[in-house]
Amino acid sequence: MTETTEAASVRTHRAAPSRRRTTRSGPDPQGRGARGLLLRRATPWLFLAAPLVLLITFTYVPVGNMIYYSFTDWDGISPDRNFTGVDNYVQIFTRPELFRVFFVSFYYLAASVAQIAIALYFATVLSFDLRFRNLFKGLLFFPYLVNGVAIGFVFLYFFQDGGTLDSVLSWFGADTGHAWLGDPASANTSLAGVSVWRFTGLNFVLFLGAIQSIPGELYEAAQLDGATRWQQFRHIIAPSIRPVLSLSVILAISGSLAVFEIPWIMTNGATGTSTFVIQTVKLAFQFNKTGLASAAAVVLLLIILLITWIQRRLVPDEKVDLV
Repeated sequence: MTETTEAASVRTHRAAPSRRRTTRSGPDPQGRGARGLLLRRATPWLFLAAPLVLLITFTYVPVGNMIYYSFTDWDGISPDRNFTGVDNYVQIFTRPELFRVFFVSFYYLAASVAQIAIALYFATVLSFDLRFRNLFKGLLFFPYLVNGVAIGFVFLYFFQDGGTLDSVLSWFGADTGHAWLGDPASANTSLAGVSVWRFTGLNFVLFLGAIQSIPGELYEAAQLDGATRWQQFRHIIAPSIRPVLSLSVILAISGSLAVFEIPWIMTNGATGTSTFVIQTVKLAFQFNKTGLASAAAVVLLLIILLITWIQRRLVPDEKVDLV
């Protein structure tokens, strides 16, 4: 029995070096590690390859072509594109009929301020425990779900002579002889009011989501300390929704410069309601001045980028930690 055990021990001892030799003669573990590291580093780029191709193809290449067209007199049809330098940009800022559309954006900018204020008010009120608050949330957000073309036609009948607005005003004995879409001031004011009705719901949802993410313990502590609703808004809600408010301001400014659907459907840009985008579309497809329209689009893009940069510099993002 002892000899058998010793013999087995000797065989095991002799077999061990051969196993070590087999391990050394196998694949290089350092090579496998290098390939694994390379694969891990390349994996994110493999996942990003398709989105990057789509982004470059459908965003950056068209933008590059637009910038190129803005320095030519291309009509959008002819294969000839004559280089004109900065002549298109000079026309945009020197021709009154082209530069006047900038002032129309102020109506929509004022409307954006109003819709942010209204949305912030209702988001704050409906964030507390009130009866029928879900019903009011749905009513506020519903206009944003409606198609812009449908909204344009609905309010076209609303503001027309003898339409819904005139009928309602006549019940109170008010004068209904005013053409709401007949002169530039009242027409732009009416169109801006439609944009307030439509886009308040979007800002409302953004603000409400930010407010509801605030821990409830903060409200309870504030109530125990005797804080009023205004004090809770000033010291708890306002600091926490500052990033969302900053985003809403950027969207409001860019949206006021890029208004298209409502004035196009309701007035087709007539009576002084033509916006920057409507003018650009007409230049490109009605007057066949694609080069000039491209320059106008580049100017609009630069204005939006500049305003966004200024806003980010004046109101930088700050980390808000309330807990």
